[in-house]
Amino acid sequence: MRENVPTTRKNLLENYLADKRPWVVAYSGGKDSTLVLQLVYEMALNLKHQNEDALKPIYIIASDTRVEPPNIEEYLAERLEKLTAHANHNELPIHIKLVKPAIGEGFWDCLIGKGYPSPTRWFRWCTHKMKVKPSRIEIEKITAKHGGVILLLGSRLSESSLRKQGMNGRIKNSRGLNPHHEIPNALVFTPIADWETDDVWRFLSKTPPPWGGNHDYMLDLYRQAGGSECLLAIDLQTPSCGGSRFGCWTCTVVKEDKSMKGFLQTGEEWMRPLFDFRVWLKKIREDMTLRLPYRRNKAEGPGPFSPEARKVILRNLLETEQKVGRRLISDGEISCIQGIWRKDFDEVDSAYLIAGKYGRNIKEMSYTEISPDEKELIRKLMVSFEIDETCVWELQEIVSRYYPSLDYGVSGAREELKQGVKRIIEKHIEQENLVEANQ
Repeated sequence: MRENVPTTRKNLLENYLADKRPWVVAYSGGKDSTLVLQLVYEMALNLKHQNEDALKPIYIIASDTRVEPPNIEEYLAERLEKLTAHANHNELPIHIKLVKPAIGEGFWDCLIGKGYPSPTRWFRWCTHKMKVKPSRIEIEKITAKHGGVILLLGSRLSESSLRKQGMNGRIKNSRGLNPHHEIPNALVFTPIADWETDDVWRFLSKTPPPWGGNHDYMLDLYRQAGGSECLLAIDLQTPSCGGSRFGCWTCTVVKEDKSMKGFLQTGEEWMRPLFDFRVWLKKIREDMTLRLPYRRNKAEGPGPFSPEARKVILRNLLETEQKVGRRLISDGEISCIQGIWRKDFDEVDSAYLIAGKYGRNIKEMSYTEISPDEKELIRKLMVSFEIDETCVWELQEIVSRYYPSLDYGVSGAREELKQGVKRIIEKHIEQENLVEANQ
């Protein structure tokens, strides 16, 4: 490790100063991505004091699939909060981006809402919708803004023979960077490729992070689970990580969730309902009596879960939520599920009724009414600015009825809202043009 640290730090600094492209650090909260982030952060702090003009934007992208184990979700949130506070206090050009699945593409949206069968090795729909797509969208936004990016990954050659083969097979430039095979104008940099696992742990155990605290809790999590890190997925070549330390607690791709078993064996008995739910979720996908005889595209074959099966899954999930005493599905997700059900088969707000039986009173989220005073103010503004009344009320409708909780799915909800508003405005502009043309 003694040789690795100065060599890696030198390599990081040289690459950082080599051009103006911003850096994007893929951060999962695991040991390898934490090591990369810490080394980059230390470098930025040093430059702030020694050569502030050399600083350029650094983006930290983390992923919240909304089905991370609750203790991991809390740990990641705490880390990101400390990072944000410390970076802001030191006026570093570091931007934290927590990406989430878009509305309608989250795990519960697809499984309970649309009835997708539990993921398998051959139908791993979750990875693209929940991990790859949100991260890709955010990276492409950064790329579009700056013209290009350097993407830093915590991949290491010693992780596995498959990983070593893949990393060695990539064509690199003179700086050791290789083009990303799917994201245009993005180069990939793997600064700890040559580090061994023991080197990673030695550094983290002896070197506290500059943003405060230490790495003891993360070390305990690894000891309990006995697993490895699940990388932030930015393409479909990233392997499933259900058997690893930082995988989704709902993962039905693997035969056995060894990390969850590790938690239970080390005394985290509160997680047993999660373990039991995941086993049940894996089992029911093979029960054809719970599946429709046709797919969502109407083709013949084992299709999605039936409406009744989806209701059963929602009930069991909310029951599991009460057992563990932690929120497992958000109000926004239940609202989204109800919207899908209403379109497909349900007219009586069954999702809201089921949620209500478990103390989740969220029906009012389906429509957020504005007050009479607010309506009167809007009317006065419409007259003052000569704005079409129908257009204004349609815009108010789309915000209050279909986007009542914009904190859900930040990476997709706001973009979908923008597109909805754009369609309404374009429609009314077209109507105005038709009126003028016929006068």
